[in-house]
Amino acid sequence: MFDIWRSGFIRRPLPSVIDRPPTADEVTWLPDCGPYAYVADPFGMTRDGVLTVFVEAFDYHVRRGEIHYRQYDADDRLIGQGVALTEPWHLSYPTLIEDGGELYMLPEGYKSGGLILYRCVRFPDRWAPAARLGDMAAIDATVVRHDGLWWMFHALAGPDDRAMREMHLAWSETLTGPWTAHAANPVMSGFDVSRPGGTAFVHDGALHLPVQDCRATYGAAVNLLRIETLTPDAFSAAAVKRFEPGDLLAGFGDGFHTLSGHGDVTFIDVKSIRRSAAEPWLKAGFKARRLLGLNGPRGRRATGQAVHPKLFSTSAVCKEG
Repeated sequence: MFDIWRSGFIRRPLPSVIDRPPTADEVTWLPDCGPYAYVADPFGMTRDGVLTVFVEAFDYHVRRGEIHYRQYDADDRLIGQGVALTEPWHLSYPTLIEDGGELYMLPEGYKSGGLILYRCVRFPDRWAPAARLGDMAAIDATVVRHDGLWWMFHALAGPDDRAMREMHLAWSETLTGPWTAHAANPVMSGFDVSRPGGTAFVHDGALHLPVQDCRATYGAAVNLLRIETLTPDAFSAAAVKRFEPGDLLAGFGDGFHTLSGHGDVTFIDVKSIRRSAAEPWLKAGFKARRLLGLNGPRGRRATGQAVHPKLFSTSAVCKEG
């Protein structure tokens, strides 16, 4: 068995889905990638009338995620696509952060051994390492500025599916750190409320965070947490809404694990669990390609590939707008 995801977007703001969840007739779906590939973890933004959706692009022949983009005009027509970022390690969850008029991407790449913040050099297809955030290999890190501090919700790798059952939190006065682990870590426990799953946002005066429900299967649904207490020493939150794939897309009722947004657009993805007699052959082909050195990045790697903290530059050249 293997997972296939489809990503899509809705032309209304993220907070609006609390009272009115997405319906099938309002979703524009990104193109199908074929039987053994998918795009997931959609995040995006609109610039100069063009909507750019960044996604994890995964091919089972290579088994390593890359960050790709799709671009749409105001009539939701696909007008451009390409590779935004590749590395020798797996990349996913390309969350976007705006700070001081600059644009950054914070993809999950925990197999690199850390969490790398990338600075936009040329939108949307050129990014440069800007800083290593903290000393942890954070998974699905979701960063938001709230009440004068930066907050990072994330998971950590470990035995017994730790990445799906513990939420960790860190805070900092500046985006590039230093970051301090929360005194109450892990601040949430349980397979239904721990792994971040999208953009943190404020609604009715309270910060809300989408998280994945992984009790039945990885990314089965999204639960929305309303955060009641958020200080460097204390944290409390409660689930207030649940989003399931339902009948959003025929054949994709097995999962829903991203709920993100920017401006007037909300992004989602849904999952289909597939069974295929080709799966053993896909694995064998992957192993053969790996032995031959054919599974490396095929597109644009980050500009300036130094990943040692001392070699990072925080000067930015890609402005908002």
